[in-house]
Amino acid sequence: MTSLSERVRDRRLDAAPTRAQTIAFGASGFPTQLMAQTFSAFVVYFYVSHLAVPAGWVAVAMIAHGILNAVLNPVVGTVSDRLRTPWGRRIPWIGVGIVPLVVAFALVWTPPELPVSGLIIWFLVVVAVYDVAFVVVVLNISALFPEIFRTTEERARGNVPRQIFAILGMVLGTAGAPALYSALGWPGMALVLGAVCLVLLVWSFFGGMIERRVPEAASEAMRWGDQLTYTFRNRAFVPYVLGSLFVQTSIAVILAAVPFYVRYSLRAPEGEGSLLLGVIFVTAIPSIVLWSAVVSRTSPRTALLWSVAVFGAAMLGYLAAADVPGAVLVGVAVGVGVGGLLQLLEVVLAQIIDEDAARTGHRREGAYFGVNGFVVRGSVVLQAIVAAVVLTASGFDAALGDAQPESVDGGIRLMLAVIPLGFTALAWFCFWLYPIRSRDL
Repeated sequence: MTSLSERVRDRRLDAAPTRAQTIAFGASGFPTQLMAQTFSAFVVYFYVSHLAVPAGWVAVAMIAHGILNAVLNPVVGTVSDRLRTPWGRRIPWIGVGIVPLVVAFALVWTPPELPVSGLIIWFLVVVAVYDVAFVVVVLNISALFPEIFRTTEERARGNVPRQIFAILGMVLGTAGAPALYSALGWPGMALVLGAVCLVLLVWSFFGGMIERRVPEAASEAMRWGDQLTYTFRNRAFVPYVLGSLFVQTSIAVILAAVPFYVRYSLRAPEGEGSLLLGVIFVTAIPSIVLWSAVVSRTSPRTALLWSVAVFGAAMLGYLAAADVPGAVLVGVAVGVGVGGLLQLLEVVLAQIIDEDAARTGHRREGAYFGVNGFVVRGSVVLQAIVAAVVLTASGFDAALGDAQPESVDGGIRLMLAVIPLGFTALAWFCFWLYPIRSRDL
């Protein structure tokens, strides 16, 4: 009777994935996005507003977090490409990292009673463990996507369930989290979300994460120097990764600003943040199907340019919204653009990896997703800097509670609409420079 380890070892994908495998693989999008978006949206708010850690110290801690995460991405990605085991290149990393990832995520929200200095140390240590585990698991899951799905049509179709799961994870992580911490407290929220993440990651791991038999020549280890040379000289990758950085920064700043916007600009209960964030991601679900049709009739580049334009134009509505219903209507428009970004960014990156493999003879999914992660993690640093500068310059003081000066409202609206629009404009220009105009190579 074969053991579980042997069954995982012997699995290989030789044809297009089945529907069940596609859905199971896609399920990984739910827990990974749940954790990522909860962290991005609420960690600054939690430590500044609820634990009264000065915003400047939180910014320093977030910068350290961003630097560590950025450095880990290319290292883990390149090592993953070079790894040779009976279980494959990606599967061992994912299997080992799932439990540490979920535990570290829960600990971020459950610090013991500590002074401010102790809370900063706790944050740095726990988030360092979370960073390592997150990169190990998520990067290797991402590297499986262009390996499992091989054509633009397969990727557009196969990415639909994955992004729907991802959006549902975002809804629970960003819109459901306020309801959970309001009802159960922050530790209760951490336990509920951690349990959900563990169950879905285990299902996805055993049901959908299957490697292909990569030709030996294509999977040979490339020298470290050649890895960097071929990656950063890729004329398609450089504008793509810069555009991706600016898009992710826009989203990260919006997610960080919404809790402040609800409480201090709209003067609404904290729980209303669930509605504002939820409508973005609920709208994004049907829009994924729309953008899948657009990319099928045009090209990944054209569809991506349109989605960035829609996203950027829609967010300006937050400047004028005076109440929660008005902000919800703005969120509907923002969600249409977000759906396109979620659907198209990895489809475009997979196209870049195919072009590189045709040119170099090597399949280097890990290296490209790793360098992409290295650059994109700069969005965390930029988000922290934007939040710290805007809140400090506008006169925000957590000790004042709801009695903030009027300048805080203007600063928060600037952070939610104008600053993300600037990053989005830069992203559109970068994607306009993207040179691959066809659907498939």
